[in-house]
Amino acid sequence: MTHQTSLDRELQVEQRHVDLVLAQLRHATASARGLVAESKARFTSSRETWVREEDGTALFERDAFAFLAARRLASLEGEHEGLVFGRLDFLEPEIRYIGRLGVRTDDYEPLVIDWRAGAAEPFYRATPVQPMDVIRRRVLNCRDDKVIGVEDDVLMPTHLPDDMTVIGDGALMRALKRARGSKMRDIVATIQAEQDEAIRAPYQGFTLITGGPGTGKTVVGLHRIAFLLYTHRRRFANGGVLVIGPSGVFMDYIERVLPSLGEESVTLKSLGQVASDRLGITATTRESPEAWAIKGAWSMVDLLGRLVEYSPGAPGPLTLTIKGEPFTLTAERLVAIRQDCLSRQPYNDARSLAESQIIARMWVSAEPRLRSVNQKLFDDLVRSAWAFTTFMDRWWPMIDATEMLARLRDPRLVEQLSDLNPEQAKILAESIDPEHWQVADIPLLDELAERLGRVPIEIDEDDSLLMGSGTEELVTISERLTDHREREAGTPHDTFAHILVDEAQDITPMQWRMIHRRGPNASWTIVADPAQSSWPDRDEPTRFLISLIGNREQRSFRLSTNYRSPKEAYKLATRYLRNFEPDIDVPKAVRYTGFPPRLLVAPRAQLAAQVAEATTGLLEELEGTIGIITPDYSAEIEAALPQNPRIMVLDPLSSKGLEFDGVVVVDPDSIAAASASGPRTLYVALTRPTQILVTIDIDTPGVWRPGS
Repeated sequence: MTHQTSLDRELQVEQRHVDLVLAQLRHATASARGLVAESKARFTSSRETWVREEDGTALFERDAFAFLAARRLASLEGEHEGLVFGRLDFLEPEIRYIGRLGVRTDDYEPLVIDWRAGAAEPFYRATPVQPMDVIRRRVLNCRDDKVIGVEDDVLMPTHLPDDMTVIGDGALMRALKRARGSKMRDIVATIQAEQDEAIRAPYQGFTLITGGPGTGKTVVGLHRIAFLLYTHRRRFANGGVLVIGPSGVFMDYIERVLPSLGEESVTLKSLGQVASDRLGITATTRESPEAWAIKGAWSMVDLLGRLVEYSPGAPGPLTLTIKGEPFTLTAERLVAIRQDCLSRQPYNDARSLAESQIIARMWVSAEPRLRSVNQKLFDDLVRSAWAFTTFMDRWWPMIDATEMLARLRDPRLVEQLSDLNPEQAKILAESIDPEHWQVADIPLLDELAERLGRVPIEIDEDDSLLMGSGTEELVTISERLTDHREREAGTPHDTFAHILVDEAQDITPMQWRMIHRRGPNASWTIVADPAQSSWPDRDEPTRFLISLIGNREQRSFRLSTNYRSPKEAYKLATRYLRNFEPDIDVPKAVRYTGFPPRLLVAPRAQLAAQVAEATTGLLEELEGTIGIITPDYSAEIEAALPQNPRIMVLDPLSSKGLEFDGVVVVDPDSIAAASASGPRTLYVALTRPTQILVTIDIDTPGVWRPGS
């Protein structure tokens, strides 16, 4: 009874402070909204007039306040579940509350310190060994605007005052036991010291964050983005931040993490969307492992280079007659001109240069009778000749990346331009379908677009002018005078100031080239786990990444503790993987759930029914999500499953980076045998659950099982 009374008293204390914060937040929101409304009322424009010079000074001052107010309003009105989540009690009489954004009184006294601020570091860094003068660290568990629980850690027990109450234990473990939803949650209230070190690392150069399943790599990377935007707002909000993940399913899963931390001005793209800025094309379909390995290899750079140089419509020598005089350029001379022009400019731009070089060669060899006219007239005569334009259209047609890549549907051409054997050439040719581009095609199209340049287009003169719409909007002096202002969320970027790449162990050399074009001068955060690599040579992506980094500043962080995976399931997964890679570096799992893995067997004819039965059982036992990871049986399994939004059926590669309360892995042997990297892919599937793992072998116990 005493404990309950103490808990109630502590909840009331924290509720009073949360109420004070929320009241101040409502006041600040109303003030910001009022300032925006006042600024808009003072001056509007249809964009058809120019600000008078004499009004400039007053409007500039007005605009500065309006801009800051609008930015603050966007922050205040964002989604902030659990606005206040932490409290620090220091040795010197001081209390600091930690939250998702900073809130001050009208006298500028801090009510809540933003979790990214330096003053909040002890909340994440303090330990009993290095307490940083923190006596008690408290985590507040809130539902909407109500404090429903607290969890305390005592870091300096010998200095604990007699009147300081300590409630509960294990805030992190409590959070890990929560049921999973369909979206990743932030971990801002439970960041651990080694995670915080990676989050707050300097932005310059390359930051590599590695760790096995369950170490929080992805969410640490996302919190790092929120921290960088907070500490270097102008650099990264203006320059743009790009977050890249392996699949659309993964991006949907993480999409709410940054907004929950108050950051909306970040671009999220899956690998199949990265080049949409240039191509206007996205892809979601995955190719076969064999085609993926061929398309992703560095050797594709040379193949695509030869493809651009190749001229399927090249005739023999060029022969023209200008004013009765014949001119001939040999095939060898034409090849030399083509190579020279392509070394100087992208393909489509280089056509004009090639035309000029051909005409220049003809002018040099022209008879004196023709040379008596001026060179400009001679140039016009050649360019207007039907035979010349016909030749150029055959020899150097304007072409876009999709048309160029489609040429590789001919396996004989692939063999001619590459070092691939006939079987590999056939695999590559058959995997290219212009009606259904695959994820591995996007880097190839981006490479070709870089080499080809843009295809010239004719613009309708009537459509080339932007007409005033008559819509009134706020016009700022800063918009008119400078572009050094905050970019609005969603404003497209051609390149970015910072790039976060998740699941980087699966980025192919061709994908790295594509990504690098989006931030040639960017700082980078790379999140990876080599043990989960799907690339045939596990170390090749790392070697390519090192060559990409070069001499730039770099730092590495290894997350060593698996907080998510149940120790029972993780032990099974690591024992399996070490049969193939005995030296693999895996994190230490720290959490028991009491649920040993359930290793089932089902006849092939009853497979779907067995999966449905196991899934139904998990739905009854667990409150959160259930993942069904299957290599080839999705359709029949989905037909047998109950209709429930908590269930997701996906292939092994699409499961990377995701987590579920319960997981059913179907036919593990087929997953392991799918490719050279199959054992690592099965390891990924086995490490997705946070509570219960179920595996279902077909007909007999699988050879994958330890001891089989």
